[in-house]
Amino acid sequence: MKLFVGLGNPEKKYDYTYHNLGFMAIDELAKILNINFNKRMCDGIVAETKLEDEKIFLLKPLTYMNLSGIAVRQMMKKFKIVSTDVVVFVDDIDLPLGKVRYRENGSAGTHNGLKSIVSETGSTDFKRIKIGIGRDERFEDLADFVLSKIPSDRLDVIEEEIDMAMQLAQNVIKNKKD
Repeated sequence: MKLFVGLGNPEKKYDYTYHNLGFMAIDELAKILNINFNKRMCDGIVAETKLEDEKIFLLKPLTYMNLSGIAVRQMMKKFKIVSTDVVVFVDDIDLPLGKVRYRENGSAGTHNGLKSIVSETGSTDFKRIKIGIGRDERFEDLADFVLSKIPSDRLDVIEEEIDMAMQLAQNVIKNKKD
């Protein structure tokens, strides 16, 4: 059993913001797997499928970014999912725009969504697919930057990053490591 989680904020006003790249990635994975988010449970919206006798859940927490761990913990408990079978799609300011990185485990760093997952689950042993957004010096406040709309001239790069993230996700599904 695997749980893929896309981090983001549920209101429409956050669509196409950097902090919602996790939602954008999980939506793309749902398209690839040909499934829909059609269940509300565990403080989130869930899609599920079965591939080669393995159940796969996709989760979009509705708890807002800073409390994402609540929904993750609830799903893990309800379905007895171990932390090493959790994969989180997340934006990363410490990774340059255009880069995507896969990590088996590690600290939450400065990301409040990851901090919440670590706090709620008591584990750092979940996988991460980090989507680089870099930093923008025009914004003094980090929150203002990550909650800003992605400029149209960066959307092509974001789409390429989402494609790279999908390759990594499909490798995880197939139990491959890159």
